[in-house]
Amino acid sequence: MSGAVVLEVDGVEVKISSPDKVYFPERGETKLDLVEYYRAVSGPLLARLGGRPLLLERYPDGAGGKNWYQKRVPKGAPPWLATTVVSTPNGTTSDALVAKDLAHILWAVNLGCLGFHVWPYLADTPEVTDELRVDLDPSPGIGFGELREAAVLTRKFLAEHGIEAHLKTSGSRGLHLYVMLEPRWDGFQVRAAAVALARALERRHPEKITAQWWKEERGTRVFVDFNQNAPHKTVFGTWCVRPRVGGQVSTPIGWDELDTVEPDTLTLSTVPARLAERGDPWAGAGERPQSIEPLLAMSERDMAAGLMDAPWPPVYPKMPNEPPRVAPSRAKKT
Repeated sequence: MSGAVVLEVDGVEVKISSPDKVYFPERGETKLDLVEYYRAVSGPLLARLGGRPLLLERYPDGAGGKNWYQKRVPKGAPPWLATTVVSTPNGTTSDALVAKDLAHILWAVNLGCLGFHVWPYLADTPEVTDELRVDLDPSPGIGFGELREAAVLTRKFLAEHGIEAHLKTSGSRGLHLYVMLEPRWDGFQVRAAAVALARALERRHPEKITAQWWKEERGTRVFVDFNQNAPHKTVFGTWCVRPRVGGQVSTPIGWDELDTVEPDTLTLSTVPARLAERGDPWAGAGERPQSIEPLLAMSERDMAAGLMDAPWPPVYPKMPNEPPRVAPSRAKKT
């Protein structure tokens, strides 16, 4: 291992220890390679992550090694580091890192952070959720072709209701659609909109898309994971490198690229050149905030028709109007 590298970034010194440590063994990319990746994409990265709390996924020995999730900034952090208090569903609080600037990102990379999971609000306004995140999750038997089709159908449905959506790969098996929101709603309202969207898509395309929370009810369909919008829920960050041995990136793509893109080829070694050539497909998205009023109206109609809320994840307390939190097969046995 070579000696530490000290970088001057955003007016502070960031120390990168063991810069030659291999983080991604498939091609041998190192910690310093990851640092250089984030420097190359810092503009669009901070357009999406800037000012938001981050949950760190740490792999000190690189992808494939031991790992853990870290919400709290460790003791001994530099005095310039920005943090904010975040809550878990059960009310536990902790001081989380804020993506104030690139120096904060690189400080976490030096700790072995190979995954940034991002809150859907700005640290300065935690009461306002400003992103609707549509996670298209492949059930068993679903390939990327079916995900592509579900993404197109979701975009079309949203467009019919005047809502603009932006597309990215997840860095793993799924696809994500993001809607940048007007600063008017909290996390409970945004989740209600996501539930209504998932149910509406299932009604329109019952053979292709499902809103069923329980895996035994999904069949061979694309699941719209509405609970990625539950309050306090983090989602893997845009432009962030996954802790996979190939260093795949959760990459924004244009809708015109959907038919040809191969997600596993979007890595920390290929994405900077792609960005330099094509630009940021999401450029200016934050300047066009969207309204979810049409989706909230659908939610109200669903509730008036007698539908209950969709199930919440097990780590959340029981919610009003939530159905029994038990799989249908177990409920029948009971």
